[in-house]
Amino acid sequence: MTQQSSENSANQELESDAPFDLREFLRTLTSQPGIYQMYGAGRRLLYVGKARNLKRRVSSYFQKQRHSPKTLAMLAQVQHVEVLVTHTETEALVLEANLIKRHHPPYNILLRDDKSYPYLLIETGESFPQMSLHRGTQKKKGHYFGPYPAVTALRESMVLLQKAFRLRTCEEPTFRNRSRACLQYQIQRCSGPCVGHILLEDYARDVNDAIRFLEGRSDEAIRNLGERMQQAAEQLNFEEAARRRDQIAALSKIQERQYVAQAGGGDFDVIALVQENGQWVIFVSFIRNGRQLGGRALFPQHTEDLRGPDVMAGFLMQFYNNKDVPGNLLINILPRNGATVTEALIAQSGHKVVMDAPQRGPRKRWMAMAHTNAVGALRQRTQNAHAGRRRMLLLQEFFELPELPQRVECFDISHTRGEAAVASCVVFGEDGAMKEAYRRFNIRDVTGGDDYAAIEQAVYRRYGRLQKEGMALPEIVLIDGGPGQLARAEAALALLEIDGIQLCGVSKGTTRRPGMELLHVPGWPMARQLPPDDPALLVIQEIRDEAHRFAITGHRARRSKSRQESDLDNIAGIGAKRRMALLRAFGGLKGVRDAGLDDLQRVEGIHQELAQRIYDHFH
Repeated sequence: MTQQSSENSANQELESDAPFDLREFLRTLTSQPGIYQMYGAGRRLLYVGKARNLKRRVSSYFQKQRHSPKTLAMLAQVQHVEVLVTHTETEALVLEANLIKRHHPPYNILLRDDKSYPYLLIETGESFPQMSLHRGTQKKKGHYFGPYPAVTALRESMVLLQKAFRLRTCEEPTFRNRSRACLQYQIQRCSGPCVGHILLEDYARDVNDAIRFLEGRSDEAIRNLGERMQQAAEQLNFEEAARRRDQIAALSKIQERQYVAQAGGGDFDVIALVQENGQWVIFVSFIRNGRQLGGRALFPQHTEDLRGPDVMAGFLMQFYNNKDVPGNLLINILPRNGATVTEALIAQSGHKVVMDAPQRGPRKRWMAMAHTNAVGALRQRTQNAHAGRRRMLLLQEFFELPELPQRVECFDISHTRGEAAVASCVVFGEDGAMKEAYRRFNIRDVTGGDDYAAIEQAVYRRYGRLQKEGMALPEIVLIDGGPGQLARAEAALALLEIDGIQLCGVSKGTTRRPGMELLHVPGWPMARQLPPDDPALLVIQEIRDEAHRFAITGHRARRSKSRQESDLDNIAGIGAKRRMALLRAFGGLKGVRDAGLDDLQRVEGIHQELAQRIYDHFH
């Protein structure tokens, strides 16, 4: 059974409301490979598993034998079981990973890593290729290098490469319409192809050298630059020779920082799985073309009572569900059913994948480094957890709550004189900031600058959705603002008939200085001002400042996008090429607005009817 047909079958079965007879279900169960799905009350998916023999595996749950506390807790909720038969165990493994990724069942190992990692892209479809950061599908024509574990690591690499090869990073519309070189040229991070400061063939050679270097052929790239330096010196072009000398020095520095001693280069992911005090951590180190690109620590959830091989198998299938699989995976714990997992990864990637637990040489040193990073990340997380619990204890004491809060949320509004208003909602728990739960709201149908109405709308939309989805509500909600904002937040919760949430408004006080905030709580006769060094105030400031940061970045992005949209986009028949032709012909939007019908028709691609439409739009 293919993945698509399996999912369609699942959707059809979910619509069925027939009573479930467990005994009859087990008696008629097939012995073929496939997946099984366990549902609780309200058709809530509790667990997805795969099996080589469905009858034997599913029956084992309901026979009289010992189970872990986690499994017993799940079985107590199971009201319905469904199976999907597949051709092979490998196909079942892939389908299991897809369903876990989509539905996040509460009793499966969950990996909170849905993001796509960034790549460095050098496009080759243009005369003067651009170097850029790229996420998502690789549809553009060019060379992709990565993935990088974080945008910061990629940006740092791009800066070093700009210094060495001076490739342009500007977008195509900017590049095509420049009349003078930009700041990047002035600080010697771009060779100025937009205004003809470099010949096409010279730029092409720089691009080829950059590609050689990124592909691991650094010695070849440096040798080529050395030849160009010597040639320039022989022609008495000492300025060009000095530039090539500086390029070689920059590349040597990059080699010192990034090179991993490995014969023959290659693409590897080094995966170290470590457990301490019942908590698992997985550290993935990315090595591409023999060069270390960095690493990332991941903390799988719902791993109680599981052994390392099971955790590793669940991790590999989920992690590479939406990511490129390198040709070599170095791991410290072999996964359960390793041959099946390898076969599934090969089928998914379309190329050979070798999984190995290194025992000697450079690969063992890489594994030791990944293991050290994993232990460090786990201990750092433990320290953060202690700090997070202390944070919650301080808030519990300050607000006199009967129980320790598990979730705190904070709202803030950001706009520029009412333009492009955005509300932020940040979430904190015992482990600190829960960034995957952050949300932004583009404020709609509100008078510009009305922060009171904006807060009410954001609170209503946030908790209306959580209420509809049956998600947990926070114990404490902070509002960046005074009594007015607080009252509107109360009104939103009252409309939703939600009570039991501790509200608190945080206003900046008369001096608007940090440490002088006024705290407004419903039921208090007046606002309170805590000492600047009060631990509870410091916690509230930290959460409020994070909401402020998140709101500002969202607002700036929305404002920038709205200001980049041209009035010409609202005219039917005007696409990107015609818009650019008009702006180029008349020197900007004002020139287009002032142009007559005859002038408009002289622009390539603008016929009489379209010219009339443009003229009518502005007049």
